[in-house]
Amino acid sequence: MKAAPFSYHAPQSVEDAVGLLSTLENARVLAGGQSLMPMMNLRLAAPDHLVDINRVPGLAGLRIGAGRIEIGAMTRQADLLASDDLAAAAPIFRAALKHVGHIQTRARGTIGGSCCHLDPAAELPALCALLDAQFEAFGPNGSRAVAARDWFRGYLESALAENEILCAIGFAPWPSGHGFGFHEVARRHGDFAVAGAAALLARDETGATKRAAVVVFGVEPAPVRLAAFERAIVGRTIDEAAIEAASEAARKLDAMGDAHVGADHRRRIGGVVVARALREAAGMNGGAK
Repeated sequence: MKAAPFSYHAPQSVEDAVGLLSTLENARVLAGGQSLMPMMNLRLAAPDHLVDINRVPGLAGLRIGAGRIEIGAMTRQADLLASDDLAAAAPIFRAALKHVGHIQTRARGTIGGSCCHLDPAAELPALCALLDAQFEAFGPNGSRAVAARDWFRGYLESALAENEILCAIGFAPWPSGHGFGFHEVARRHGDFAVAGAAALLARDETGATKRAAVVVFGVEPAPVRLAAFERAIVGRTIDEAAIEAASEAARKLDAMGDAHVGADHRRRIGGVVVARALREAAGMNGGAK
């Protein structure tokens, strides 16, 4: 099947792109195209106008400072995976990106495209939720920042308005030496995850937790932070009882069911991957269970 007819536009600036989105009816932004183009070919999406932002300068690149990491929305997933600087500052990215699609899709797919499409099982939006990222959008009224807690509006729905462009994603790095873990279960490597989890841990010299972040994705329509567990674990060590508490919290999520995986099974898998991610972040048995 081929896509329905559409008009193609190639703006040369963010302002031009926003102008097109503000004046054209039924327009969609083309970033990496790894989700949009298959949907168009299957007639699941039929925009009348395609606004290609690949030639817009300034939307790609990685900027790492002492207190902030900023990733341009058009930065390719393959470039993020290959960046040793990003792996040193935020090692969870390399751990997660190895699970994102395949080498061919990562070469074109962008972090911004994934964070605007918001497939529930996508790894990069989950990392943004984990890291309390801030999304920088530009629209007719100028720039605005959206916190990760406000970005996720529902199934395949972000806070980005139809006439806005996502320009960058920023977050504060965790302290050097923090623990991290990432695990997901998929039917085949590169497929969307049935369920996945990521964890970050910062501990003091006694091994007590100073800060924790745990996210579950692929279970509900948007990534879910286990906020109650994160608060409860501060001042405590990560042991089997703590891991079971986090796993139990994941098993209580309002899971989705589909033709391939039932809700109960997805909840059980959520509990498993949370336990594995926490064990890995804590350096316990390589995360295995």
